[in-house]
Amino acid sequence: MTTKNETREKILETASRLFQLQGYHATGLNQIIKESGSPKGSLYYYFPNGKEELAEEAIIFTKETVTGYLRMELEKEPNSVLAIQTFIKKFSIEFDKVKKFEGAPIGLLALETWLMSDRLREACRLTYESFQKVFAEKLMADGVHVNEANRLALVISAMIEGALVHCVTRRDGQPLLTISEHIPLLLKTKTILEE
Repeated sequence: MTTKNETREKILETASRLFQLQGYHATGLNQIIKESGSPKGSLYYYFPNGKEELAEEAIIFTKETVTGYLRMELEKEPNSVLAIQTFIKKFSIEFDKVKKFEGAPIGLLALETWLMSDRLREACRLTYESFQKVFAEKLMADGVHVNEANRLALVISAMIEGALVHCVTRRDGQPLLTISEHIPLLLKTKTILEE
């Protein structure tokens, strides 16, 4: 028997995946109900304010999931440059393995909804900041000043997000691999300029 928390999580997992792949407008509540295997009433029980509330919760779910995964991956390597480089390289390899890429965590949703909903725009902003915070913390652990670590984290995050668009259009992970190869140069250049 499925518990209430399991049902809610299944709805969020399904909604997150579908919003990533199809966007906000192309994803219907009936599709989420069907693919999650949940009774129709459960969606309205957990998300009484409808699709926008569900989308916001799906963004938060994605933020927590991806932030946790990113933190775990970066902790595997003590050196920040190697940790970030290895993470992006692994991401590029995973991209090549899957036949149907699951999409950028919230990229499509952010682009599609930023003008129509401040609530969703803000949830996306906080999600990107959460990802950037993990990169910044890793850099600060290697002695990079907090302000510079935050700026570099934004650059790294933006490079990854941009590379994902290129990966989707090319149907391969090479753009991410190219970014991973340039991470040492980016971080070394910044260090040299500051000395």
